[in-house]
Amino acid sequence: MFFHTYFSCLASQKRMASALNPESEKQMLWDDGVQPAKKPRKLLPTLKTKLPQELVLVIGTGISAAVAPQVPALKSWKGLIQALLDAANDFDLLEQEESKSFQKSLHEDKNLIHVAHDLIQKLSPDCLYEVFNDLESKMEDGGKQLLQSVLQLMEHGALVLTTNFDNLLEIYAAHQGKKMESLDLTDEKKVLEWAQEKKHLSVLHIHGVYTNPSGIVLHPAGYQNVLRNTEVMREIQKLYETKSFLFLGCGRTVDDTTFQALFLEAVKHKSDLEHFMLVRREDIVEFKKLRENMLDKGIKVISYGSEYSDLPEYLERLANEISAYGRTGTYSGTSTCSRHEICEPRGGQIKNGPTAANSQNTGELLGAGHPAHFSSH
Repeated sequence: MFFHTYFSCLASQKRMASALNPESEKQMLWDDGVQPAKKPRKLLPTLKTKLPQELVLVIGTGISAAVAPQVPALKSWKGLIQALLDAANDFDLLEQEESKSFQKSLHEDKNLIHVAHDLIQKLSPDCLYEVFNDLESKMEDGGKQLLQSVLQLMEHGALVLTTNFDNLLEIYAAHQGKKMESLDLTDEKKVLEWAQEKKHLSVLHIHGVYTNPSGIVLHPAGYQNVLRNTEVMREIQKLYETKSFLFLGCGRTVDDTTFQALFLEAVKHKSDLEHFMLVRREDIVEFKKLRENMLDKGIKVISYGSEYSDLPEYLERLANEISAYGRTGTYSGTSTCSRHEICEPRGGQIKNGPTAANSQNTGELLGAGHPAHFSSH
């Protein structure tokens, strides 16, 4: 009887302590040797009910860095510039003074996109090939899971553009038996066809791709041909007005001058639109700052979890939901089209604007990664 009373009191004290200090409850679970099951982040209803062909996926540095984390050039402008300088020195392509000048610019951390432009202009394409050599062998399983989700959405009608130089998505698709085309801004006809959804399974690299060095664009002069083509620009800007952009591994992409010139500058009433940015929950202050910065661009900032490793699972669930909804048009399971057909959009018209659902579930918009963690090429 004594022991029963003693342990009952002890348990009562533990419960009281837990109520006063939630952390103690967490510690008790750890003391028992069992880690509490991690609850998956809920999918935002206004996002998961999109049709695949209503989406434009924007792939930033965060995705490439997750796919091949051992390649520094994929992580940031700074990583790319340093890798190019190392390759240039190995090939003896820069004079000592030139190398020092670029290292100084790199250290000052200012206008890195211009530094990269000037450096690439001076170097042989061999340096780019050296920096991105053998990407295939450096892809990790978690990253492949991300690429599979992107490929799945593309197969169901989503468009894809990227700020990255690498062709990791194209490499992965080839391994799955899918032929994917890399596009850049030097070919206006293909850019127009991409914007008109006539280029199935193609990726628009707005800065170019390393496999075609002549198509690399880091300076406004490099894409004036597109900006002056009113037909192409009309179709490109229509995408931002009528579709939902889903930013993956992005933080500074919307500050990218090329992206702004193509999609943002001429579009009016952007705050009425409905776009999404998936980020890691980290510092709540940084989250609020990022969310506020994105509001006037019509972008909702959504947390996929507290760890980078949460993104593959989150994106897989999201891709499965959207793909299933795209096949059926509803959650009832009544199919209106086959997997390879383009389903009729809800209401017969795709629209991203004031009439689109703009409600925000605050429970699903918690936290975000610092933009620096997702700085894009």
